[in-house]
Amino acid sequence: MVAHNLGYPRIGSHRELKKASEQYWAGKISHDQLLEAGRHIRRANWLTQQQAGIQLIPCNDFSFYDQTLDWSLTVDAIPARFRPLVEKPGANELDLYFAMARGYQQNGLDLIAMEMTKWFDTNYHYIVPEFTQNQTFSLRSDKIFREFVEAKTVLGTVPKPVLPGPVTYLLLGKEKEGGFHRLDLLDRLLPVYEQILSRLQEQGAEWIQLDEPCLVLNSDERQQLAYRTAYRFLRERFPNLKLLVASYFECFGENLNLATQLPVDALHIDLVRCPSQLDDILQTDFVTKKTALSLGLVDGRNIWINDLNRSLGFIQKATAALGKDRVLIAPSCSLLHTPCDLNSETDASGLTPEIKQWLVFAKQKLGEVVKLATMAEQPESEQTQQWLRENEALLAARRQSQLINRPAVQERVRKVTDQDINRTSAFPERQSIQHQRLNLPLFPTTTIGSFPQTEEVRVNRAKFKKGEKTIEHYEDFIRQETEKAIRWQEEIGLDVLVHGEFERNDMVEYFGELLDGFAFSQNGWVQSYGSRCVKPPIIYGDVYRPEAMTVRWTEFAQSLTDKPVKGMLTGPVTILQWSFVRDDQPRRDTCLQIAFAIRDEVVDLEKAGIRIIQIDEPAIREGLPLRRENWVNYLDWAVRAFRVSASGVGDETQIHTHMCYSEFNDIIQPIADLDADVITIETSRSQMELLDAFVQFNYPNEIGPGVYDIHSPRVPTTDEIMALLKKAADVLPVRNLWVNPDCGLKTRRWPETEQALKNMVQAAQTARKLVAETV
Repeated sequence: MVAHNLGYPRIGSHRELKKASEQYWAGKISHDQLLEAGRHIRRANWLTQQQAGIQLIPCNDFSFYDQTLDWSLTVDAIPARFRPLVEKPGANELDLYFAMARGYQQNGLDLIAMEMTKWFDTNYHYIVPEFTQNQTFSLRSDKIFREFVEAKTVLGTVPKPVLPGPVTYLLLGKEKEGGFHRLDLLDRLLPVYEQILSRLQEQGAEWIQLDEPCLVLNSDERQQLAYRTAYRFLRERFPNLKLLVASYFECFGENLNLATQLPVDALHIDLVRCPSQLDDILQTDFVTKKTALSLGLVDGRNIWINDLNRSLGFIQKATAALGKDRVLIAPSCSLLHTPCDLNSETDASGLTPEIKQWLVFAKQKLGEVVKLATMAEQPESEQTQQWLRENEALLAARRQSQLINRPAVQERVRKVTDQDINRTSAFPERQSIQHQRLNLPLFPTTTIGSFPQTEEVRVNRAKFKKGEKTIEHYEDFIRQETEKAIRWQEEIGLDVLVHGEFERNDMVEYFGELLDGFAFSQNGWVQSYGSRCVKPPIIYGDVYRPEAMTVRWTEFAQSLTDKPVKGMLTGPVTILQWSFVRDDQPRRDTCLQIAFAIRDEVVDLEKAGIRIIQIDEPAIREGLPLRRENWVNYLDWAVRAFRVSASGVGDETQIHTHMCYSEFNDIIQPIADLDADVITIETSRSQMELLDAFVQFNYPNEIGPGVYDIHSPRVPTTDEIMALLKKAADVLPVRNLWVNPDCGLKTRRWPETEQALKNMVQAAQTARKLVAETV
């Protein structure tokens, strides 16, 4: 029985890719050195999979930034504004590639980066393809061919190239002008796929994996026709290539018959996120075809050990209907979303031996895949029975562990009341009280929370964690950094200040370290976007707050200034989404536990005299189920959790929330139902397009549309920010508008941050004068 993999983490087991990329951007290593770092990571990944016993090993799953951006470069879908870089003498492909991802501000060129948004319902971000009505495609990059040959040389066997499916690639893109639909471009794109597959076939490729995750989304007739057209085209031209279409993250829904009838050699399904679909498929005429079925049994998005007996049940059901030769075993999706190797966790890790034995990272998941294939071939062997006994013992130990259950926490969640989820007064009344109390100008300026985490900040934190710096010396350093940040914000004229978050490592990890029910790895890094890696906390048990988490530092910052300082918290849905969540109870219950813990912190901040409290929820949209029929239930408990976290304060306390890199049109009513006094959103890369949903809905509360893209190193001009403010002021009440960056500034450098925020403040002051002149 074939064991295969859909994709492997590309950051390197010690984040080698992050370090090399950032050194290259800083001019500290050469182009060739960066390429060599990529080769080193790819080689290690391929050999790890081969040694684990994976038979079909993916290639072209490596990327220096993002796999969708890779494909835009491959098929020459380069936005027109970047063409000067294509024609620039001596230009190399990687610099063009990074400019598309990060923006470019050199040699008289000022190019805004391509948009970035969440990859389905994950915390991974992809670069959104841009399409025009006269869009053409051609084969531009030979990356896929180079890496195929490279993998074949390293492995001594034939690897499996991974390509974005043509329909998913188009659907993930965006029309940059009216008058057409991006699927209208399919006929122009397919000949490039023909070129690519033809060349791969000449190089000796046998299997081709085409990722079509959009197959699990609700679809219309146009989309269904596109899938049929694309795969009929490819099948007719490549009758001897084995095509595997991979879907994941959800059920097929109304696309079930479409998916099972595609003229391909294998269909991959995600039985972790949709276990019911195996029965659905086996009730169709798929059984009578020759198409193989790839069973996604090992969770590619979480880190808990596999229930081997349950997975074997799926395999036995599939083989009974299809035969062993038509069944492949795999993870549910690419392992991109999991950390590299549990063996890198030493005794000094935050994982106790009891918790660690319940976990598997990417390398160990390969072992689970191979183990399941072996067990399916030899179900009665002593080795199989031993593996089953050991697995059941671990699962039972976890269920019975005293670490997990806190009766008082469970009781609080069961007894949630209307008073827990509602503010005292409606927004109009609260707004009047808050305006009088805060006395802020029109277009009040603020930032989203964090300031640059400099090398000095990181070194001091590392020394403290290693015991090389006493807590007294470390906290004295944090006080100095906080005071510098407050004084600088006062100096440039920001209206609502932040303390800078110099004591925090990550917006979720920091809170997880202070909440009970969380565990932490040393090296459990996962790529979020580009070189940005996060280390998600592990929620293993019931969550509660033993003591105040942020009050002391926020109160200290407020003591330094007469201007309001925002309390900065991460919301319950985002903490849930950006953690590895326990899988032994409904996610809604875990989320509500976190919400009560945050509520306690909000109440304590108010008691400490903090007048503005921001509860960040960038993951609300990300957590939305992929199929619309499941939206209502999720939005009900997600909104409920946020309101529990925010509703313990009086009318005079202003509650902010922040959301970034999300499409809001479909969920604007639930966003309004959050009842935050102020919401800040990402809008600069889209040139305020994302604001349209709030305008059309007539969003009633205050809003801060981001005017400065913090994910790019370029500095926006005052005129550029003014133009964005004018767009916002033309469609929203001026008294409801705030001025702020798109997101926190943790990942930026101080020189660009200082200039950008000065430009932002100047633009807001100019906007106030213009309004005053028209009154």
